[in-house]
Amino acid sequence: MFACRKSFTDTLLALAKEDKDIVAVTTDARGSVTLGDFAKELPEQFVECGIAEQDAVGIAAGLAHSGKKTFVCGPACFYVARSLEQVKVDLAYSRNPVTILGVSGGVAYGALGTTHHSLHDMAVLRCFPGMSICLPCDGRQTEKLVKLLVDYPQACYVRVGRAAVPDVYADDNFLFEVGKANLLMDGKDLTIIAVGETVYHAQQAGIELAKQGISTRVLDMAWIKPCDKEAVLKAARETGRIITVEEHSKFGGLGAMVCEILSENPVPVRILGIPDEDAIHGTNKEIFHHYGIDTEGIVKSALDFIKR
Repeated sequence: MFACRKSFTDTLLALAKEDKDIVAVTTDARGSVTLGDFAKELPEQFVECGIAEQDAVGIAAGLAHSGKKTFVCGPACFYVARSLEQVKVDLAYSRNPVTILGVSGGVAYGALGTTHHSLHDMAVLRCFPGMSICLPCDGRQTEKLVKLLVDYPQACYVRVGRAAVPDVYADDNFLFEVGKANLLMDGKDLTIIAVGETVYHAQQAGIELAKQGISTRVLDMAWIKPCDKEAVLKAARETGRIITVEEHSKFGGLGAMVCEILSENPVPVRILGIPDEDAIHGTNKEIFHHYGIDTEGIVKSALDFIKR
């Protein structure tokens, strides 16, 4: 169990010690983001903006335009709302290769309610040319992602949660390529495609379904943009049914993306996510269970889907 935010900042600090062009920018969030060690050990490569996300994105854009490898870090809910215009114009449109680390994404701030949930981020950022989107599922994948992003040629939004998460990948011997899904389990009866912290639950659901005689394919779709269209089309051809699982609104996210890909070659798709309502308050575990995006909910939905 390891928090993706800590994996991200630990890896970033190690890389920054060897590369003075790496700069971290934050907004009174060094505790939430776990950038305390970075600020202490590399103060000349650290910029504290206070509670001013719009300024932080603009500063990050300027640093990147000047040749710095810039990571702007803070709560996801603010960087995809309060500073959205700056993300659109200063980063995506202006093609400044800044990485946004959105921490406590989805419903990680569960008890704080809708103002602090970020359940629209994939939907809105998918619309911005010049913007990539990645949601790593565990600490190992996050570490590989940071190493990849140091020299990434365009802006990228990375969304992680807050708490420690179980390992999806047992060791470091797995490929992690831009725009490619990872096959976690293969099967022929059904495909489950998941993203971010729902990937572990999808994997566990696949294991449970196998015990019940249902051959399940499980895909980790970490990259929402660019996305692995071929993996989706292949799954549709070979399994005939797809369930998508996401810690996001059912509108505009992973499920919508899969349906767009399959629009000319449709197969039945069931989208598991947050419906068109203000999500309940509670821990992220409670919210996952309420909306059926945990292991139990995915298994239940898969069994019902198969019967139909």
